Amino acid sequence: MPNMRTSEVPVLIVGAGPAGLTTAAALAGHGVDFLLVERRHELSSLPRATAISTRSMELLRSWGLEEEIRAGGVEVEWLQWHCETLAQAAAGAGTPTGFPTRQQSAVMSPSPPACVPQDHLEPVLLRYVRSLAAGSVELGTEIVDVDSRPDGVRVVLRDVDRGDSRVVHARYLVAADGAHSAVRAALGIAMRGFTDVTQAITALLRAPLWELVGDCRYGLYGVNHPEADGVFLPAGRGDRWLYGTWVPGPRNAAELEATLTRRIRLGAGVTTLQPRIERIGGFTLVAQLAERFRSGSAFLVGDAAHRVTPRGGTGMNTAIHDGYDLGWKLAWVLRGWVRPELLDSYEAERRPVAAHNVARSSDPNGTARPADQELHVDLGGRIAHAWLPAAGRPVSTLDLLSPGVTLFTGPQPAPWDAAAAAVSPVPPLAVRRLDAITARAIGIPPGGGLLARPDGSPIGSYPDGADAAAALRASVSSLHAGTRGHGAGAARDDPSGRSLVPARPMAGTLGDPT
Repeated sequence: MPNMRTSEVPVLIVGAGPAGLTTAAALAGHGVDFLLVERRHELSSLPRATAISTRSMELLRSWGLEEEIRAGGVEVEWLQWHCETLAQAAAGAGTPTGFPTRQQSAVMSPSPPACVPQDHLEPVLLRYVRSLAAGSVELGTEIVDVDSRPDGVRVVLRDVDRGDSRVVHARYLVAADGAHSAVRAALGIAMRGFTDVTQAITALLRAPLWELVGDCRYGLYGVNHPEADGVFLPAGRGDRWLYGTWVPGPRNAAELEATLTRRIRLGAGVTTLQPRIERIGGFTLVAQLAERFRSGSAFLVGDAAHRVTPRGGTGMNTAIHDGYDLGWKLAWVLRGWVRPELLDSYEAERRPVAAHNVARSSDPNGTARPADQELHVDLGGRIAHAWLPAAGRPVSTLDLLSPGVTLFTGPQPAPWDAAAAAVSPVPPLAVRRLDAITARAIGIPPGGGLLARPDGSPIGSYPDGADAAAALRASVSSLHAGTRGHGAGAARDDPSGRSLVPARPMAGTLGDPT
């Protein structure tokens, strides 16, 4: 391949699903160059996932996208509503799904969970990524070969239409290419878990079902009609729905559509209903976890790292959190703010969450979980939300987090202002002064301080009278060891046994990648 065009990029992201787009958004927000490639020419037009969790909405809010995302969904309470038919919804009963209600959310977050289909979320994220100055996105480009090296990754890309190939050298590679990840396979990383032979069937349809449920507006309807046991999910604005069920035995397309139409009518409770079925898909239930999330300079995110069943609505949200976590950490390393050891914390922090969600999804009752059992998994230990007493647009403590580290203090910040000025400005440190009530609400004692990462995870909590400058230096130093501020740093070698080479900060834009 000596005549192939060759280029370099700090980060190559493969896959433009929620994980890849979120990684790109986090990098671009820090001004770090990247190339995002996607084999498809267009994003999927299927709703797929419909539940966006509290923490996912907080991340989208931080990019100014919350209103645009919610505009593509419907207002519901995230309960699973059990009824014999949709027409009998008023006689039904609800069970929790692990998501807080809107009333519960108002206490703990500026952003309640949303019911928005994935095919609305992805275009919003793609437009946002393209609106930023850093990075580029190429649709219709596939990955052909991956060669992981000590100083980065060599990847061969091919234009799907023209067939011509080129070589890209990336300091870091992010595999966001889904459940059947070609990058994961090339890296030789196996998946562990189970694949259920049960074949589930999903129909995407249009039908006037909201008028049947009336005021019983929920994110999930489990109907238990003896001849139409299944689940209805709202899939966007208007009368767009998903119906999931199990239909045994092989069937041709016409017979399957007729069977589903009959079941939808019975499940809706209206025998004269004329649903317009737009697509029928099938899938097996899978709950798997990759043996490792990293090989040298290559990282797995989203479905490439973990596959879950639809139970609990955790798949897309886990992917979003993966992408965000890895994105800001790569950005910090590439900008030279911290040493590469910080990247060791990606798998250390994300793997327990992924393992929890994989196990939950394999539980037949995994959807039915009280919010107080699952919300801490979703929020991930970020600082407490509290509204600031200010006129105009409401401002949450979460809105004050900066791209670097953020020091929260009470109304009398001395000596913290002086300490912040004395500490090395790498990573950048912003000081946020809170009123006494808000400071107390997020755990800051009078005269004390709280230092947080951009994801809101605390890395230092300081009482009044602490040696402010020494305390801040110790907390910032812990970031270089890949920890949150407590305990020893992670080992420098990745699980594959290869030693990592410190990355050089990269900046600037490559030449025309096409």
